[in-house]
Amino acid sequence: MPASPDPLVRVAAGAQLGNEARAEVQTLLDEARRADGFPGLSDQASLAFGDGATGETVSLLARVSGTDALAGYGALTRREGTWDLETVVHPGLRDTPSDAHGALVDAALGEVAARGGGTVRVWLRTGHAHGADRLAARGLHPIRELLQLRAPLSSAALGDAASPPVPVRPFRTGRDEQSWLEVNARAFAGHPEQGSWTLADLQHREREPWFDPAGFLLHEEGTRLAAFCWTKVHLNPVLGEIYVIGVDPDYQGRGLGRALTRVGLGHLATRGVPTAMLYVESANTPALVLYRSLGFTEHHREVQFTGEVEPGAQVDTPTTRPIP
Repeated sequence: MPASPDPLVRVAAGAQLGNEARAEVQTLLDEARRADGFPGLSDQASLAFGDGATGETVSLLARVSGTDALAGYGALTRREGTWDLETVVHPGLRDTPSDAHGALVDAALGEVAARGGGTVRVWLRTGHAHGADRLAARGLHPIRELLQLRAPLSSAALGDAASPPVPVRPFRTGRDEQSWLEVNARAFAGHPEQGSWTLADLQHREREPWFDPAGFLLHEEGTRLAAFCWTKVHLNPVLGEIYVIGVDPDYQGRGLGRALTRVGLGHLATRGVPTAMLYVESANTPALVLYRSLGFTEHHREVQFTGEVEPGAQVDTPTTRPIP
C-alpha cells in the first residue's frame, strides 16, 4: 500500500506565541488587512494574540510543508464554555490546493475534542464561497451574519459635533467603568458577546493604543447613564468606527440611538477621519433602517458558523509549550 502523501500545510498549536512567531503573525495580519481593507481578527481575538484574552487560548500556526512560510493563523479561545475560532489566511494562499483555512479548522476542532468537546463558533470573513463549503463539510452551519457598513463623513457631521443633538461627556477612566458595564449588560442582554463583558474586558481595551476616552461619549439623564457611543479610529486604512453604541432599556424609544450615532460621527469628523464604519447584525432591521438613513451602505459581510464537537483524543498537537 503506497504511503500517504505529506500534507501541503502543517499546523502547530501552542498555548502562547514566542516573540519570533508573534512578529510573523503580525506581518500576516498586516498583509491580509491591506488586501481586504478590514481587520482579519475581532478585538477579542486580537487580545488573545496579544496575551490579553480573558479565557483559555490556543494559537494555531499553519505553515506550507517543506518551508517555513506562514500560510495562516488561528486564534481559538474558550469563554463561558464555548470555543470561538477566528482565522486569517495569507492573501496569496487562499482558495489554493494547500487549503490553509481547512487545515486550521481541522486543527482547532481536534484541540476542542482533546479538551472534552463542546460548542464551537467559527467566523468566516473572506472566501465565503469555498469557506462555507469547507465548514459545512465539517458539520458546521451558519447562525449569524454581520454586515460592516461604511459612510463618508460629511460637513453635517461637523455640525453635529459643534451642536450635538443631546448632551454628552467623555468617559472617565477609573471612575465610569462600573456604571458603563451595568448599562452595557442591560442594553445587550441578548447579545452573544457584548452583553457578557467584564471589568477585565473593559480594562484590556483601556490599555490598547487606540483607546481614547475623549471618543467614548456618555449621555446621562439626571445622575443615571442612559446611553453611550464609543468610537474608535483605525489606521491603514484610516476609518472611524462606531465601536459600541447602546441605550439603557429604560430610555429606549426616545431617539437616543440616532442622536448618539450622530454625536459619534461628529466626534470622528473632528478627528479628520474621512469615512465612518460600524458593524450590525443582518437581522437587526430597525438598526439597518437607522444607519442607512444616515448614509451607510454595505461594505462586506461576515458569517459565523457553529457546531458541536464530541470529546476525543488529541493527536500530535503540542499545546503545552510556546511556539518560538
